[in-house]
Amino acid sequence: MRSAAGGRAKRRGRMAGYSVEERAAPHSLEYRLFFKDAAGRYISPFHDIPIYADAGKNVFNMVVEVPRWTNAKMEIATKDPLNPIKQDVKKGKLRYVANVFPHKGYIWNYGAIPQTWEDPGHKDENTGCCGDNDPIDVCEIGSKVCSRGEVIKVKVLGTLALIDEGETDWKIIAINVEDPEADNYNDINDVRRMKPGYLEATVDWFRRYKVPDGKPENQFAFNGEFKDKDFAVDVIKSTHEHWKALIAKKTDGGEINCTNLTVSGSPFCCSQECAKATVDAAPPCKAANPIPPEVDKWFYYQKN
Repeated sequence: MRSAAGGRAKRRGRMAGYSVEERAAPHSLEYRLFFKDAAGRYISPFHDIPIYADAGKNVFNMVVEVPRWTNAKMEIATKDPLNPIKQDVKKGKLRYVANVFPHKGYIWNYGAIPQTWEDPGHKDENTGCCGDNDPIDVCEIGSKVCSRGEVIKVKVLGTLALIDEGETDWKIIAINVEDPEADNYNDINDVRRMKPGYLEATVDWFRRYKVPDGKPENQFAFNGEFKDKDFAVDVIKSTHEHWKALIAKKTDGGEINCTNLTVSGSPFCCSQECAKATVDAAPPCKAANPIPPEVDKWFYYQKN
């Protein structure tokens, strides 16, 4: 599946019945990646893709925002209609995650579980901090480098509780169910046993990734210890309940855009015509802009 940078006018990929459509140039302020369902209808990846791929087995859907080893900080645009993926912006500049030695970009496929929301008005009983106002984050540890916008089915293995600038920001550790080794992974200790050093590297990555931007090291609840699968699944279910209140307008979502096409009883439902008009209003797809050369820089500094 080639990107627009490879010369295609639009990037369309079929993943679990979903496809994606690029608008504007990748690595531009205007870039957006919209989602369609199997019938070709525009949808919100935040609200319309189900949380579960298989509820009975606790297999969840994951929307891949950032492929492993890339730096562009792509994320579901929670405040935009239809919540396309866009590149995060700080102080008018596109955000790229710094390479803090020995890491290169994101060290997992990074994304979110749809139909979840870390409520900024809810103080987490485990961390003592409120939510970060986003869907819950996932670090997928399988061998395949996924594509931006890919929707994959993941098995949850555990979680890390990052405290990011005073907000609770859970990081779910999971593996793609289609990974050749997925059957060997059933809990967080399996990761420690079969991928030695990976969990320690994950803590190190989240602790230090903002330091090159002049920020302090991040902190963690539970002294940076990973919690197990059952704990992680309970956290995901809790964020799903917060999302259900959000999409039903039973809680104030502030600037969160809840436009959806499939959620029964939601006051934010819109027509396909309305959704298509949102996409049509975006600039046409263009070839990708070059990534600034400084994005490849490696940062070295003494660990505290």
